[in-house]
Amino acid sequence: MSAKVFVLIETEVGKINKVVATLKGIEGVKTADCVTGPYDVIAVIERESLNDIGDLVTGKIQSIAGISRTVVCLARQDTASDRE
Repeated sequence: MSAKVFVLIETEVGKINKVVATLKGIEGVKTADCVTGPYDVIAVIERESLNDIGDLVTGKIQSIAGISRTVVCLARQDTASDRE
């Protein structure tokens, strides 16, 4: 079963488009969108494990020029008991 997270990203002023374009080129990043509110970008990442996601976030995403802060939110997996 794969793991899915939402990465909430704050960027430096004027860097949103460059950050989104870079994110979209990274394997494992399913979507990257500019948003309004306290965060500038939300990216959806799916990988085989949480360790793979952690490696991707710390190794590739946090080092992108223009990113000032990230918050990672784990998506819960739907279970049969949730549907009852």
